[in-house]
Amino acid sequence: QVQLVESGGGLVQAGGSLRLSCAISGRTFSSFIMVWFRQPPGKEHDFVAAITWTWNGDSTDYADSVKVRFTISRDNASDTIYLQMNRLKPEDTGVYYCGARAYSGDSDPYAPRREGKYSYWGQGVQVTVSS
Repeated sequence: QVQLVESGGGLVQAGGSLRLSCAISGRTFSSFIMVWFRQPPGKEHDFVAAITWTWNGDSTDYADSVKVRFTISRDNASDTIYLQMNRLKPEDTGVYYCGARAYSGDSDPYAPRREGKYSYWGQGVQVTVSS
């Protein structure tokens, strides 16, 4: 079965950096989207970044609040995606979740941001940014 395992969270001071990892195993689909959502304390999940993973290239999407500061990327050899987070702010604090779904082409340009479309989720990893 498909499993997602996140790692790389922790405690960091404002202005610092962290790199999150999400490894997927057991997949049977060749083209897929992987995503990061986060849940700040006491709030709902919100979109962070997504990457569309195909044999012929990738595309990415970022929330406005993290654009430039965060970078999502993939490692084909290990079926792993990364979220490099730089210049972290206290408002970046939360539980970060990795999700995945099969991809066959999305006509809606905002489809990567729709949480309900994702079929698989990891258990989450805590990121805490202190001031």
